[in-house]
Amino acid sequence: MQETIGARLKRLRLERGLSQRELSSKGVTYAYISRIEAEARTPSVKALRMLAAKLGVTGEYLETGREIGEAEQRELKLTDAELELRLGADDARDAEMKLRQVHEESLRAGDRVSAARALSALGFSAAQRGNHLDAVERLEAALDQHRAAPHLRPDVYATLGQSYAALGAAERAVTLFEQCLEHVQTAAPDDTAVQVRFATLLSYALGDAGDPARAATVVRSALQRVGGDVSPQHRIRLYWALGRAANVDGRHLEALDYIRRAIVLLEATDDTVQLARGYLLAAGIEGREGNVEQMGEDLRLADELVGREPEPRDLGMLLIGQSWLASLERDAATAVARARRALDVLADSYGSEQGTAVWMLARGLALDLDDVGAIDSYRRAVDLLVVHGRRSDAALAASEWGALLRDRGRDGEADAVLRRAADLGLAAASRSGEGSTV
Repeated sequence: MQETIGARLKRLRLERGLSQRELSSKGVTYAYISRIEAEARTPSVKALRMLAAKLGVTGEYLETGREIGEAEQRELKLTDAELELRLGADDARDAEMKLRQVHEESLRAGDRVSAARALSALGFSAAQRGNHLDAVERLEAALDQHRAAPHLRPDVYATLGQSYAALGAAERAVTLFEQCLEHVQTAAPDDTAVQVRFATLLSYALGDAGDPARAATVVRSALQRVGGDVSPQHRIRLYWALGRAANVDGRHLEALDYIRRAIVLLEATDDTVQLARGYLLAAGIEGREGNVEQMGEDLRLADELVGREPEPRDLGMLLIGQSWLASLERDAATAVARARRALDVLADSYGSEQGTAVWMLARGLALDLDDVGAIDSYRRAVDLLVVHGRRSDAALAASEWGALLRDRGRDGEADAVLRRAADLGLAAASRSGEGSTV
């Protein structure tokens, strides 16, 4: 007779000298184990995985009784660890330890595909934690092990490029996404989804590299290529990219129009995180236009949607928005506190957002009459914003810095800073004019 799961579980447990209570763990109680052994309950995938691990067998064997080969075992371990990471396990260390083991086993077996897959998953985990240096190292190593085509593993190339950008290497992200887009247009001309994905990623990277005009051109070219074959999800990506490019270029009302269009489409989906990002971007634009009430409403909605464990960039953006709103409401203490927390959250990543956070800190310190801190923060903010291609914002920050110096009677310093603001503003306006003809 074929051995059932319940009988197999009981046999393995007794062979190892374990009681039902000793085999139990969080989420798999001894009463649950008793019901499985009595054939009164079919174990869930998660329970099978946990029980198999404690019994020292594979989940496949516990479920079917079938012994599997080494290659299949590696595949199951990989899938199991990837699932743990996707489900957002409380502690990713166990999943990462499994991935390292699979990587070593794969290298010994000469299985370069599995080795690359394990490294890729480790790279995704590092990027999710905000450790983009480790992410780049692991993802580049994964591509060295086995260079999968961009249209087959877009997640690997997307995460690698986004980590380049987070580390301030926007030009490397541009080069990578240019190569990916060129490849998919040739190798997968009918795959609209992957073409739109790489076009939008390239647009973001170009914006981070200080070329918003070309960022908009890339998106509009993508729209022309896909024609009417644009799903709501693709259209969201394209509106988003156009809005982001316009915002970086200082064309804030145009940016707001695109973002509001994306928000309307997002509200019909279950993508609450992306919807939160839409409200965050809209809030920043409303803040620039001085629409305090609407900015506050957008931030409130974003706060509700961003989730209990948001990504560092999302939480940083929310805190920046709250600092900005506080400064508009003349609440110096809140403006300073939120900006400092944003900088803590962003740490050494996301240079563009760091520049905005330091700018908001400068505003809060100026309101708090901390002239030394405000002037130093304005100086750092302008430098960061310029480096990351945000010349329009850098011009505004420099104008505020110069006005503060003039208010304090430091006219000589003020004149030099205001000249810099004018130069930055002219550069931004020139680029905006070039972009408007696209």
